[in-house]
Amino acid sequence: KKEEAEAKPEEDHYCDMLCCKFKKPPLKKYMTYLQLPDSIDSYTDRRYVAWLMLVTLAYNWNCWFIPLRFVFPYQTPSNTIYWVAIDIICDICYLCDLLVFQPRVQFLKGGDIISDKVEMKKFYHSSMKFRLDVISVLPFEVLYIFFGFNPAFRANRMLKHNTFFEFNDRLEAILDKAYIYRVIRTTGYLLFILHINACLYYWASDYEGLGSTRWVYDGQGNMYLRCYYWAVRTLITIGGLPEPQTLFEIVFQLLNFFLGVFVFSSLIGQMRDVIGAATAGQNYYRSCMDNTVSYMNTYSIPKVVQNRVRTWYEYTWDSQGMLDESELLEQMPTKMQLAIAIDVNFAIVNKVDLFKGCDTQMIYDMLLRLKSIVYLPGDFVCKKGEIGREMYIIKQGEVQVLGGPDGTKVLVTLRAGAVFGEISLLAAGGGNRRTANVVAHGFANLFILDKKTLNEILVHYPDSEKLLMKKAKYVLITVSKSHCLAAEQTVVYKKFTSQKH
Repeated sequence: KKEEAEAKPEEDHYCDMLCCKFKKPPLKKYMTYLQLPDSIDSYTDRRYVAWLMLVTLAYNWNCWFIPLRFVFPYQTPSNTIYWVAIDIICDICYLCDLLVFQPRVQFLKGGDIISDKVEMKKFYHSSMKFRLDVISVLPFEVLYIFFGFNPAFRANRMLKHNTFFEFNDRLEAILDKAYIYRVIRTTGYLLFILHINACLYYWASDYEGLGSTRWVYDGQGNMYLRCYYWAVRTLITIGGLPEPQTLFEIVFQLLNFFLGVFVFSSLIGQMRDVIGAATAGQNYYRSCMDNTVSYMNTYSIPKVVQNRVRTWYEYTWDSQGMLDESELLEQMPTKMQLAIAIDVNFAIVNKVDLFKGCDTQMIYDMLLRLKSIVYLPGDFVCKKGEIGREMYIIKQGEVQVLGGPDGTKVLVTLRAGAVFGEISLLAAGGGNRRTANVVAHGFANLFILDKKTLNEILVHYPDSEKLLMKKAKYVLITVSKSHCLAAEQTVVYKKFTSQKH
């Protein structure tokens, strides 16, 4: 009975709505997914990144609106309840982060990942981040009772900047095009500085008296937009604004000019670095292509060859996003290189009949030695009679094996996953000459494995070496028979043509 009960499939869950049934997962699955784990891996847990985003939104609310509400008369007795409601929601996010999430975050100690509850709490409580988090949630709002609803008492909420920067780091690590977010973030820094400057200008105008001089805000129009416009023109030093009149105004304007020079030079330099890092690969590709074209022009290379070289550069860049894949992986540890090579290329190499039955580790070692190369339409991959030192595996595209009396007849078309040139690679003595012409049909991306590299690998795998030698003998016998048959057909063809003449 227990086995029958276990063998019963799970019941389907449906939701009746407007005479239709919609299948939905059970509530338990949602609860299991949303359940907070005992320890959180901040580098891989996407739910933690989503939580950091929520806390970051609360932090930005405080950073942008506390100065705005303190300076501009936007908080009035009629709408105070709405401001306080949003403040309470932000404070709840702060408290949950302090009491629930941060004490569960794993940390490294001597290279080990610590996930013990007690150790994680001790580590968090001993950090500077915990002290700032505690200060940021201290309820100075109780002073509202004595001084009224003054947003300045919430200024400590802006001390939770560590969470903001942590969210930026985690988000950049999971984004495919992180440079776009970096540009947006740097632009946000600029807008926030202008926002603070607009608040300071309204405060200075209110201190001097609205409309008291030509320099201060006159109280007309939208107060925030007018002050923001003044902040932009001042920090960017566009000019054309009324001259300051009093000593206070002169000092304020001078500090604005100095701040503008420092801030904008820093932000422009940061923006340049972000865009430069984002386009570094593209610039390297352009530089290589320009240098190659300049070299060809110096030695008067024919235009046909130059066009093919340009085509190779453009297709290689468009298809791979880089000119040489090996340059990207060289800086990584061997284990990481192997992990990436297995995910990208193992499925292709594992389908090759020549390597079936070989040691899996031998195939792994071979994956690290494969070199990727792109051939243009009509390029000869190899020619009949030349010395063969490499074997080819088709990664993408097609190649055609040519034969016949004039060497133009398409004998077979090889596609992705096929291998050729293995006879020259495995043959001993003088049997390493190419037996046919192979031409790229369209753009072809091939893996190349040379003979020296294969021999270095097989030294450590004698069983795989014996298996490959057996397959090589069988292939050589088959090829020699086909060559004899082709030679007989050629002789018969020549006799027939001579008799006809």
